[in-house]
Amino acid sequence: MTVIRLLPPELINQIAAGEVIERPSSVVKELVENSLDAGATRIEVDIEAGGARLIRVRDDGGGIHVDELPLAVASHATSKIGSFDDLEHVASMGFRGEALASVSSVSRFALTSRARDQDAAFRIEVDGGKLQAARPAQHPQGTSAEVRDLFYNVPARRKFMRAERTEFAHIDDLLKSLALARSSVEFRLSHNGKPVRIWKAARNEQAELQRVAEVLGEEFPAQSLRIDHAMAGLHLSGWVGLPTASRAQADSQYFYVNGRLVRDRIVAHAVRQAYADVLFHGRHAAFVLYLELDPAGVDVNVHPAKHEVRFREQRLVHDFLFRTLHEALAQTRAGANTLPSAESVPMVVGPHAAPMYSNATAWPGQFSQNRLNLGVRDEPLAGYAALLGESVPASNLSSAPMPATEEGEAPPLGFAIAQLKNIFVLAENAHGMVLVDMHAAHERITYEKLKSGRVASNLRSQMLLVPLGIAVSAKEAAAAEEHAEALAEWGLELSRSGPATIVVRRIPALLEGADVGQLSRDVLSELAQHGSSRRLQELENELLSTMACHGSVRAGRRLTIPEMNALLREMEATERSGQCNHGRPTWVQLSLGELDKLFMRGR
Repeated sequence: MTVIRLLPPELINQIAAGEVIERPSSVVKELVENSLDAGATRIEVDIEAGGARLIRVRDDGGGIHVDELPLAVASHATSKIGSFDDLEHVASMGFRGEALASVSSVSRFALTSRARDQDAAFRIEVDGGKLQAARPAQHPQGTSAEVRDLFYNVPARRKFMRAERTEFAHIDDLLKSLALARSSVEFRLSHNGKPVRIWKAARNEQAELQRVAEVLGEEFPAQSLRIDHAMAGLHLSGWVGLPTASRAQADSQYFYVNGRLVRDRIVAHAVRQAYADVLFHGRHAAFVLYLELDPAGVDVNVHPAKHEVRFREQRLVHDFLFRTLHEALAQTRAGANTLPSAESVPMVVGPHAAPMYSNATAWPGQFSQNRLNLGVRDEPLAGYAALLGESVPASNLSSAPMPATEEGEAPPLGFAIAQLKNIFVLAENAHGMVLVDMHAAHERITYEKLKSGRVASNLRSQMLLVPLGIAVSAKEAAAAEEHAEALAEWGLELSRSGPATIVVRRIPALLEGADVGQLSRDVLSELAQHGSSRRLQELENELLSTMACHGSVRAGRRLTIPEMNALLREMEATERSGQCNHGRPTWVQLSLGELDKLFMRGR
């Protein structure tokens, strides 16, 4: 055995650098976060050779006093916390005090700063961990940090750096995320002497949304919902993309906790569940969300680079996020929201594609009737009432009354004109032409009716002929015991029979034929991990979705004009009717401006 000994400071700093500094973008993150903590309102980031040759971050923050400059590059020296109580209530981006010491140990580092109460600026330099004395310099109030020749003294680390373009792309992505976190701060980014990004400080919500559009794309604002909800000491704000504006990759997901961008399994699970009923398989939602809570309610000291956090009330946070997003997405009724000028936005799909029509022009005489007495036969859903109880309504196109509108007004989706190939409904509204996939739309309507008719008191359960014993983990067995009453409300009866075993005695009748063992394990795994589970509801929803698909009007069926109008009215009144059960769009708006362009009318 070798002798136990203290490591030299230089080696300690390089070990810390290995934890904190993965690549040039990691350095940029640490330096920019320091600028934000210093109260900067303007931050300039200059990069050369993808960060391998130079990283310079300038700010107009409070600056560092000359006497504190040597401490700024010392290990675990910080102005941001001073006691255990401070650590429990961290409100700053950085707080460990190891960033500059780590960076300066693997680069040629310089720090120039002028504090608010100083008449002159001072500069210190650190070359491979060796500190030089401070000397006067020219610099306005604020701080400049220069990192040259990153990893020059650690060849093994330098070999892991990628091509210049790749490293700069990581820096660009990082600045985007920081720009979204602090919309009130101006950010400038240049590469090899050429300006790349300029994000002006946002002074109002419209300017803030414009910054979001610059990062996520100009089409995002028109295809998103504004979120602003507070409850139980939690406040969630921001924007979530509509299901019909989903992406093939999870590359437009930004979630901030008290201004800090984080990746958290609790958050990811809640968001995924909120979108489960409306998102097409394999697609990913886009969102920019800000969660604010008491700093004492979240531990940010669980990851060296502070990418992850730990919530003290995980179940509360999970349920709050899920319910807030779930309810917001439920309001995406077809034709429910206002569209900006058709000439100023691209063609969009979903709720934002139709206006509210407070000043619509009068409609042709054949569309002026506000109420029609429709005689349409019921769709074949009556058989499902045997499983769900008699309160489940059968879907009937004739059940939707025409809206009580004043003379000259038109409903959001307008009035039906014709049917195309017995698949699409064509309608005219004040904005132009509406195309509706009649099967997809009626499938969502039927599905929502089936869900609303299925309540816990009406769910029927089925006793297993032979109780099934299942081996689970001790944590999952404890979850079965703790949540037995809640599970019973969903028709699943589990009882703990040992330290790591359970017995299944009853399952929901809807899930007859399911793999009982796997179902129980999935439910208990979620309960043990998140404190709640929607697995039973999700499985039942899958069955109800299949039922709705078979019980809806099929492509190829000829509809009358009254039937088509009744379908449009049901869409306007049904939650999530902007997309079918599988996440596909149910309708598309073509504005008059877009139609003019197709025919080069130039109006």
